[in-house]
Amino acid sequence: MNGLAPVLNVLATIMVGFSLMFLVPLGWALSLDHSDLHGVWATGMALTLGAGLLILMLTRHHKRELLPRDGFLLVNLVWIVLPLFSAIPLMLAMERLSFTDAYFEAMSALTATGATVLSGLDDLPVSVNVWRCFLQLIGGLGIMLLVVAVLPLLGLGGVQLYKAETPGPMKDARLTPRIAETARGLWGVYFAFSAACMLAYRWVGMSWPDAFMHMCTTMGLGGFSSHDASFGYWPDKNVELVAIVFMALAGISFARYFIVWRGRSLGPLLRDAEVRTYALVLLASAVGLTVVLMLHGTYDVLSEAALSAAFHVVSVATTTGYAATDYAMWPVFAPVWLMFLGTFVSCAGSTGGGIKMVRMVVLVKQARREMVRAIHPRVVNPVTMGRTTIPSTVIAVVMAYMLIYGATTLGLTMLMLLSGLDIVTAFSAVVATVNNIGPGLGQVGPSTNFSILSDFQTWVGTLGMLMGRLEFIAVFVLFAPEFWRK
Repeated sequence: MNGLAPVLNVLATIMVGFSLMFLVPLGWALSLDHSDLHGVWATGMALTLGAGLLILMLTRHHKRELLPRDGFLLVNLVWIVLPLFSAIPLMLAMERLSFTDAYFEAMSALTATGATVLSGLDDLPVSVNVWRCFLQLIGGLGIMLLVVAVLPLLGLGGVQLYKAETPGPMKDARLTPRIAETARGLWGVYFAFSAACMLAYRWVGMSWPDAFMHMCTTMGLGGFSSHDASFGYWPDKNVELVAIVFMALAGISFARYFIVWRGRSLGPLLRDAEVRTYALVLLASAVGLTVVLMLHGTYDVLSEAALSAAFHVVSVATTTGYAATDYAMWPVFAPVWLMFLGTFVSCAGSTGGGIKMVRMVVLVKQARREMVRAIHPRVVNPVTMGRTTIPSTVIAVVMAYMLIYGATTLGLTMLMLLSGLDIVTAFSAVVATVNNIGPGLGQVGPSTNFSILSDFQTWVGTLGMLMGRLEFIAVFVLFAPEFWRK
């Protein structure tokens, strides 16, 4: 207990801070909801705050600097505990919603996955939809990153948490000398883009509530919507154009934007090899998919095909998961290609999920290097990103990550198949949750949702979202015997 108490003490502090998040749906409930739901949000806030204060009191004599393994344990606890308290008001507001489905919905929100078990979204109280979407905003960049900015005020270091939470293989790179200053800078950029996104949505015709909610799920790359038809709800195609722009921007590392802002120059962004590859893949895929849709007669007008292809390429590739039409009905190549893009296109440091583009680039370059070495064994051919040589240790970590990623995807798919799902639904549901994409194919496609899953299958999907969000190693390290040895 003495070893766990300092971690629980910080977790309790996070819970106390998280309780303030309930003020957002409470405000919407008091101002717009015709139903009497303000008590639901007050209850959720009171339970979270009360539990946090109780744990704080019990562990008040166990404060100390966090060790590296404390950081991994805390990150896992945060992403397990916060969805629990986030799910409570969902169950109170929707009496027929089971704990399994409520926890799945909350996990999907905080991990910015966007897979949902709910239907009839248009008829839900505004505050319920606001809560689902707002969780994606604060979960998108990572709750722990926000905590890193606050921890120094509590006398606790945040480096361990930053390394455990930050997506991507380049976890030791800092943008500023102090880790808390880095976190605050990233969140500043994040909220500046969020404000611009909300105003743009309002400008093209969304109501203020819809503009707020879709800003949350666009910048968080989560994809929740307040309408069952998602972006198909709006006939004005300018709404899709705004979404394309901000989804594409959110798919790039916010660290790059911070560097651009600090240096007052676009150079670091334009020279970044990962960003250039990201833009090229999105552009090539949108053009290629437009050609496929026109050749198969899915659309008769080129401009309509191009807009639909671009919207869904950017949406799925960045793991947002919005849909303006049922793309599962397109020629089979199209939805499969979209799912494939969702596994790797987002940049490290963005709010997207998946393997991340930087890892894919490293893997491709490493494969090319090995082919060259097979022909010329003595050649010196290092793996580089731009002008930077990638250390062998980073390549080894990327290879280990890919092995765990593949094994996890296969293992969870086999569990889904064992439980009775068909192969398309089972595999796509796992790919969609592990990569935090949202909609899958088959019975969990863009025109349906995950409510068809049994409780066991839903928990498998929940586990997939958690592991994908924490990039596997941060979860699996807890099961290593060495982790628990002193």
